[in-house]
Amino acid sequence: MSLSEVIMIGIALSMDAFGITLSIGLSSMLTKRNKIKFILSFSVFQFLFAYIGGGLGYLFDTYIISISSVCGGIIIGIVGVLMIFDGIKNEESDVLIKNSTCIILGISVSIDALVIGFTVFHHLGSNLILMVNSLLIGLITLFICTLGFFICRYIKKLKFVTKYANFLGGLALILFACKMIFF
Repeated sequence: MSLSEVIMIGIALSMDAFGITLSIGLSSMLTKRNKIKFILSFSVFQFLFAYIGGGLGYLFDTYIISISSVCGGIIIGIVGVLMIFDGIKNEESDVLIKNSTCIILGISVSIDALVIGFTVFHHLGSNLILMVNSLLIGLITLFICTLGFFICRYIKKLKFVTKYANFLGGLALILFACKMIFF
């Protein structure tokens, strides 16, 4: 897997975290410390779930049955479609500033990283390569979520942006799924 593909996956995976970052960043009750907690939660769980998914996928592939690219592509495509449906729903809810909320949101935006790790990173073989790719996904998420909070300073009145972030992330995952299925 090339570096550009890992970067594309990292950007696609971070779009749902970016959407959440934008929506909670628009809240005036969020402090700088809360923002840092959310950024770290999103990036650590993206890294951790991609790594765990890759390891579990490798074990599954080695000891049970090989996972075909078509099956993985279908799963990734479904995740992309679900992200687009989340963008269509555009649910408005107040986020409570608690550590548990930070952890729950970090886990919820990282479930797709577990799927990507399981379906895409399972064939890497080397634990070091899996670690580096997962770390790159976490760092991309850290950068994009930090950027999201900076953007919120300027667009506090434009709430439709979170919907487009989910659409872009979903579209990127669907395009990657098509690449896996057809090429």
